Amino acid sequence: MKLLGHLYPKKVRELYSNLLSYNNFNFNVERFLGISLIIILLISFFISYLTKAYLGIPSLITFVIVFILLQIYEYVLLVLHADKIAYEVESIIPDALHLISSNLRSGMTIDQALILSARPEFGPLQKDIYKVGKDITLGTPIEKALMDFGNKIRSEKLRKTMQLITTGLRSGGELSSLLEQTAENLRQQNIVEQKIRGSVSMYFIFIFTAVGLGGPILFSLSSFLIEILTKVLSEITLAENLKTSLPLNFTQFSLSTDFVIMFSIISLVTTSILSGLVLGLILKGKEKEGTKYIPILILITISVFYIVRFLMGKLLSSLLLF
Repeated sequence: MKLLGHLYPKKVRELYSNLLSYNNFNFNVERFLGISLIIILLISFFISYLTKAYLGIPSLITFVIVFILLQIYEYVLLVLHADKIAYEVESIIPDALHLISSNLRSGMTIDQALILSARPEFGPLQKDIYKVGKDITLGTPIEKALMDFGNKIRSEKLRKTMQLITTGLRSGGELSSLLEQTAENLRQQNIVEQKIRGSVSMYFIFIFTAVGLGGPILFSLSSFLIEILTKVLSEITLAENLKTSLPLNFTQFSLSTDFVIMFSIISLVTTSILSGLVLGLILKGKEKEGTKYIPILILITISVFYIVRFLMGKLLSSLLLF
């Protein structure tokens, strides 16, 4: 497995190594990449075989597309999970800093204050706080221990907070006061971010409704209308003298219903992908946060598209003799 993992470039291995660390996965990066490569290859072979057998799409094209998409999907999953941990830490860090500051004011040393502040209610932050206190006890400088702590989690807010605290320590500031003020600033910042998310919730509802319902309904009605026109116009028979006097030939209608349906599906999938990224940007400020909405949007849009077509066919079947 490790040999397969070495097929990836060094920078890619370093990137995945950092992601595994952010996700608290104690797993060798080469072994992880080797196992994931085998799984992705098997899935790609299976899907390419199915598409070749049932849809007639060339296996090589399907294999390459699926392989690339699965690699991207694996990377995005790791990033999203790391960001989820970072989001939890960012919501907890003000309370943790406030508790550490209170322990320092009560007369404890920095390492004791950190170790006693590592409580279960802090979730993923508990082990990290305890480790910082333990490192300081074993002789690691406070600045280095804090910066290592800030780099352990994929959070720019936490990293800047640790930089701010270490800068204050170098300039002679009191650590308890620094932690107290930093905690209050982070708490206010979290409140502002929550208010912003609440104010943009209407945009989320509008985009989700327009993409998930409006788009597929319009596409299904359009495809059904073209199907009707194709059937009706193909059955029109005109006299020869009338055919020659008209610039149009109603007996030839080259627009295929299958082509329209395929075009609609591709358009709906593309719109769902772009809309998911926009939703992530609106809600969290990062496009990649919207990737979790993409499968949901694709499933809803395709389902609504075929459901509306089915209902239209049932309602008009007796009238149009389908």
